Amino acid sequence: MSQTVSEPARALDVTHCFDVLVCGGGPAGVAAAIAAARAGAKTGLVERTGCLGGIWTAGLLAYFLDINNKDGLMAEIVQTLEQREARGRHLDGTFNPSFDVEEVKLLLDELVLGAGVKALLDTRVASTLVDDSGRLTHAVVESKSGRHAICARTFIDCTGDGDLAARAGCGFDLGHPETGATQPMSLVGLVGGITRETVRSFYRAGSDLWGEPKERLRLEMERGSHSPSYARPSLFPIRDDLFLLMANHEYGVSGIDADQLSEATFRARGELNRLVCGLRSLGGVWRNLRLLASANHIGVREGRRIHGRYTVTVDDMVQGIRHEDAACTATFGIDVHSTNPSSTKGIEKHAYRVKPYDIPLRALIARDVDGLMMAGRCISGDFLAHSSYRVTGNAVAMGEAAGRHAAGVASSGLEDSAVPVER
Repeated sequence: MSQTVSEPARALDVTHCFDVLVCGGGPAGVAAAIAAARAGAKTGLVERTGCLGGIWTAGLLAYFLDINNKDGLMAEIVQTLEQREARGRHLDGTFNPSFDVEEVKLLLDELVLGAGVKALLDTRVASTLVDDSGRLTHAVVESKSGRHAICARTFIDCTGDGDLAARAGCGFDLGHPETGATQPMSLVGLVGGITRETVRSFYRAGSDLWGEPKERLRLEMERGSHSPSYARPSLFPIRDDLFLLMANHEYGVSGIDADQLSEATFRARGELNRLVCGLRSLGGVWRNLRLLASANHIGVREGRRIHGRYTVTVDDMVQGIRHEDAACTATFGIDVHSTNPSSTKGIEKHAYRVKPYDIPLRALIARDVDGLMMAGRCISGDFLAHSSYRVTGNAVAMGEAAGRHAAGVASSGLEDSAVPVER
């Protein structure tokens, strides 16, 4: 069998033209699209799954981190969900970072469509067209309508893994600079049949020490004959009888390899079911425990880090660097899930003391291709900095900044780097 085939050349229909096209409808992508549209840009959004929200919804991880210092869209989303009684609470009534996935889906639909964004679901970036000057002009996508092209003045890559930028020819880094290893993936699930009161000792609330509830949960899982691949399994209450369960790690898997992603997903879904069945076999508080849903796609912590006009580094974090063109300020610490399960199956220890630091707009502007920005975990940064800024509170803030900037590019006719920061 031949190792390659030639695909016949063909003319593609250009089905849409936008001022701003956002690729990827996760937390960064919806924020970018909403911000661009609200700023007056004709905006399109393509998303590979059947819903908006990415890891929050298709990934079931509606667990918002690094949001307390965020205003703008992040605050608007949180406040609206709280008003709709869709945010998790502890027994004492205080809020936790968990949210009802279906309410998140509905709100994002309302915000995106209400802003006038043209959103295309079940649509995946397949290729790109870059002109002779080095400017990205079209994204080639695959959908139920077939293969077609979309043109835009400015593109924003919010795919998480930097798919659009990589296909446009941008340079990128992937994994640890010395080993190439990436952080493990996790498939999360929603569980029911338990209540906040009956399993109170197995989740963290208020002044609880961070590790103790996780350790008790791990020991229970092992008592049920299954040791979790993540040594610090976690239950997060969403409603009195609805919890998010994160207990899975898939090590040594590349987020940009379809075969590895598939195999990891099958393994992870099997493990989630075994862990839940094992707990249920113990009886007692677990006797009615059920896995209500497992995520439609596995949670990828780490993909490509696209080269930008600035690279966020661990030095920025240690020094608490501030920038005039700050897209947002990140306050989350270094959070590297172990790349070496033989040493630990939890969180790697690092000696750095992190201060709040800025992510500049320049880290969101592609270095190698014009007309292209990034937002979310695929921005320009090093391995350790990425482990901090990758969480979704920062992704939303970056997306909002990128969307506003892209709208400014479209309205001014200037190049990406020429638009004044104050605009």
